[in-house]
Amino acid sequence: MRLRHIPAILILTMLTLFAAFCSIAVADGMIIVKHHPQIRPYPVPRPPPINRPFPFAPLAIVYHKVDIKIKGQVAVTQVDQVFHNSNLTQMEGTYLFPIPRNAQIDEFSMDINGRQVTAELLDADKARRIYEDIVRRMEDPALLEYAGQGAFKVRIFPIEPNSDKRIKLRYTEVMKSDTGLIEYVYPLNTEKFSSLPIRTVSLQASIESKRPIKSVYSPSHKVDLSRKGDYRATVSFEQNDVRPDTDFALYYSVEPEKGRNISLDLMAYNEKDGEDGYFLLLASPGLMAEKKEVVFKDIIFVLDTSGSMLGPKLKQAKKALAYCITNLNKKDRFEVIRFSTEAQAMFGGLVDASKSKRKHAIKKIDQFKPRGGTAIEDALVKAVKSAREHSVSARPCYVIFLTDGKPTIGNIKNAEIIDSLSRVVTKRFVRVFCFGIGVDINAHLLDNITQKTKGSSQYVLPEEDIEVKVSRFFERIDNPVLTNISLKITGGVRAGRIYPSVLPDIFKGDQLVLLGRYSGTGDGALVLNGMFNNRQVEIADETIFPKPGSALAHDFIPRLWATRRTGYLLDQIRLNGEAKELVDEAVWLARRYGIVTPYTSYLIMEDEVIRTANQQGRPLLPRTSPAKAEPARRELKKKFDSFKKDRSGYSGVGSAKAANALKNAESPESAMFEADMASQIGEKGKKQKKQDGQITRFIRGRAFYWNGEEWMDAKAAETSKNDVKKIVFGTDNYFELIKKHPDAGAWLSVGRKVQVKIGTHVYSIR
Repeated sequence: MRLRHIPAILILTMLTLFAAFCSIAVADGMIIVKHHPQIRPYPVPRPPPINRPFPFAPLAIVYHKVDIKIKGQVAVTQVDQVFHNSNLTQMEGTYLFPIPRNAQIDEFSMDINGRQVTAELLDADKARRIYEDIVRRMEDPALLEYAGQGAFKVRIFPIEPNSDKRIKLRYTEVMKSDTGLIEYVYPLNTEKFSSLPIRTVSLQASIESKRPIKSVYSPSHKVDLSRKGDYRATVSFEQNDVRPDTDFALYYSVEPEKGRNISLDLMAYNEKDGEDGYFLLLASPGLMAEKKEVVFKDIIFVLDTSGSMLGPKLKQAKKALAYCITNLNKKDRFEVIRFSTEAQAMFGGLVDASKSKRKHAIKKIDQFKPRGGTAIEDALVKAVKSAREHSVSARPCYVIFLTDGKPTIGNIKNAEIIDSLSRVVTKRFVRVFCFGIGVDINAHLLDNITQKTKGSSQYVLPEEDIEVKVSRFFERIDNPVLTNISLKITGGVRAGRIYPSVLPDIFKGDQLVLLGRYSGTGDGALVLNGMFNNRQVEIADETIFPKPGSALAHDFIPRLWATRRTGYLLDQIRLNGEAKELVDEAVWLARRYGIVTPYTSYLIMEDEVIRTANQQGRPLLPRTSPAKAEPARRELKKKFDSFKKDRSGYSGVGSAKAANALKNAESPESAMFEADMASQIGEKGKKQKKQDGQITRFIRGRAFYWNGEEWMDAKAAETSKNDVKKIVFGTDNYFELIKKHPDAGAWLSVGRKVQVKIGTHVYSIR
């Protein structure tokens, strides 16, 4: 079949995932420059395809620093921004800060010619009129997403040529609590309002509570979390040379009044009748688990000492095991198995982690020498048998398996090794955690092993430090709190398609982030069952699952669920072969939710070809000539085929890491970025092309694609072509539509040419 309408721009998508994020509710401070006929605007580079006639804030933001102090449900936010005027002439502008709801400005600081300027706080109606006036005057809809928000307004004059303007402000707000979860949102949407990438964006939020802090979670950014005892925590992130356009969102919970070791916090999203709702569950013990509350474990360390481990690899691996053994709890038990041509157990069974036994093990490990082949089957079977025969019933048992090679001794075929493992795996609770060292490993085999034993895989690239990765992993699993977990929901609600599909153990200082779909509404109870020190425990929490149309606040949940579901589907294709139903669902999810990775790009492209041939819906992607289309198709197909077939080498490892990033996503943007970086592992040594701009954006629960002519809402693309209402940009009808449908302002802010589904109609804006 000759493919005619294939988007060449997807080559760029394959090579570099868009690092741009979705826009949500409000934006941080911006300077809108007043037009003067004699002033020629500074030439601002604009990434296609956002065709703006004149960026209304042609000043660069040099840095953006935010410090947040949260006590209970009160947050004090301190903002420090520096704007730079690169123009050669004096300018006049207005500083606007669309304020969060329920916020109160405490302090504003900016000095102009030795005097402090005054500011005006606008209510939502006055702010809306200002936003609409700017939209009409600039013919740019970017500010429409702030319709309905109040604003903080300051006139700035003069803005001297080639000079900086530093603005500092502080505001206080009372945050809302939703079923025990406290929500904080900082407006960080600056992409449209800086002429250049921002040199430094940094944010730090410190949380202080009178009750122990449990879950701390950001669905918008990949953050560093530091817990300082039971009652304090700090969340931070920093980025350089970026154009952020996602507001920072943070959720946290504290121990309920009734007291409970593990908190259960539910968020739900249910858009309309006829479709299942979405839910996100956070489960966390925080740091308050005392020594008597920690579950003691059995752990078996399995180390590859074959000849290929010669050099830094074995040295780092030995240091990693020494660290793990040194930090075992006194009531833990452990065993060490080394393997090369054959597997040898150090103790012949699990032994207590006494000081003398640990010292003996570390000394023996230091004497390990690299020699022989790689008997993976023998080592695995011996480790699982040891767990089955010697471990205490119902005590969690973990196998940490480190190898740098493919099996060369005994069974060497994946299926035969998994069959051997299946014969010794019983209902006894044993998880195998695999570390693939280097790229000369069989990633499919390691992932199948962990899938069979309900563990997980990690991959250590040649330039990475084995000791660092293994020791960090051990720190996380060192203190189990609840193991062998299952979840049920009582009442008239049914849950399904839950990810992760196998619930991991919960550890001290860690948290479980679980996503799923549900049907039914009303009162129910979340019931978490698990093992705690050889006894079954049950943690229950009553909750309400909302009816359709009543829970639209957490619109990030469907896309996050879809990201994990897509990762699961791609992993099934990678490990078990391509099936039509898996591909069809992955394509639908990727199109609907803008989950664009190097692998979904090919699937979306092929789907677009079929849709074009069958005249189904509207095009989401750009059309191009056959001469440009065929090379694009070949490159994308090669990438996808590599994802499915390569079991080892840089490509095999990269595919495994990419699938894991999507399956374990805690925010869609960071997961797609990590998947893209992992896919480029397979391109090692090749120059990577950089994408110039974006072809997709995700706004308020909708994916929008630039198809070369207009922004197309993915939902609009699936509806009949006949039901379209045409509206001219900037007319009274245009603004009336926004007043009637407040959410539409955010969707229309994507550009002047857009097709979007609002209610039951598709609107075409021109």
